[in-house]
Amino acid sequence: MAKPKDHPGKLYLIPSILGDNEPLEVLPISIKGAIEAIDYYIVENEKSARRFIKKISPRKSQDKLKIESLNKFTEAAAIPTFLQPCYDGYDVGIISDAGCPGIADPGAAVVNIAHENNIQVVPMVGPSSILLAMMASGFNGQNFAFNGYLPIESADRKKAIKTFERNSKELQQSQIFIETPYRNDKLLQELIKTLASNTKLCIACDITLPTEQIATKTIANWKHAKWELHKRPAIFIIHA
Repeated sequence: MAKPKDHPGKLYLIPSILGDNEPLEVLPISIKGAIEAIDYYIVENEKSARRFIKKISPRKSQDKLKIESLNKFTEAAAIPTFLQPCYDGYDVGIISDAGCPGIADPGAAVVNIAHENNIQVVPMVGPSSILLAMMASGFNGQNFAFNGYLPIESADRKKAIKTFERNSKELQQSQIFIETPYRNDKLLQELIKTLASNTKLCIACDITLPTEQIATKTIANWKHAKWELHKRPAIFIIHA
């Protein structure tokens, strides 16, 4: 266990990999240093977090790790207590299930509490599927919006898609959104049916993995594409 400091510990935002590849193929060596120095963690899923930590630092004792889970089942009243090690002088790390903590990730709630209590927040470099997809899309990188998940109900989903298309056209703003992977193929068909034929759509799936595919096409051209997206993590971006 690391020794406590004579001042509050810091909150480190530690990115994780986007799929089943070797962590240090896509993460900087500074991530390894942070993992080796920190014993307190806030994670979405303890099992996957322990596996990630072991891959990064095989010699680190798993028994010494103190892990709190932050997900949809976590009671809001419990979240502030996750930062107690910082008050005691220990550094704490947040690890997302995939990508960067705080970006489409519940870790943002902890970061907000840290700021309110003058705990230094340290964001670390790592892969964000949202930004990597935006980089590769060829769209307006100076004006874009991330919209999270689309509504589940068909009518609401169609309305949201049309709203994104209108906003993109009026504001020249790229519109980014995601879907639960097993519904990706259905979403693509809905986009083809709903959007104008000259609206451009970028799909980026399996980012950083050997199976990575990224393409930008007009909706007219997507009608003839033969992509299998089922259960593959994907980012969708439209630009009208």
